Amino acid sequence: QAQLVESGGKLAQPGDSLKLSCAASGFSFSDYTMGWFRQAPGTEREFVAKISGSGRIYTYSDSAKDRFTISRDNNAYRVFLQMNSLRSEDTAVYYCVASASWAGVRADNEDIYWGQGTQVTVSS
Repeated sequence: QAQLVESGGKLAQPGDSLKLSCAASGFSFSDYTMGWFRQAPGTEREFVAKISGSGRIYTYSDSAKDRFTISRDNNAYRVFLQMNSLRSEDTAVYYCVASASWAGVRADNEDIYWGQGTQVTVSS
């Protein structure tokens, strides 16, 4: 049974940094593309970043580019999202996902694994 458990979300101030972590189990981690989505109240889930199984290929949304860094530790079965220069508009529940394909990391894909989410609130 695949499981993804996010952690690291908390209340932060604008300009702060946070590092989210996602612990994976129940599937062959290094064979999966891992990603992060977020969802703010009243909005649809938004893609943030994804990283290939090897960790060599990654991509970001425009809002995450230059501020966020996705990484993974295949030995530890973990994926991370380092978030710097946080803004109030980064406030959302952040979800970790696992997909058997690169192209499969989409919010509308029912065939990927989702975590339960971790709340990030950016407010002064």
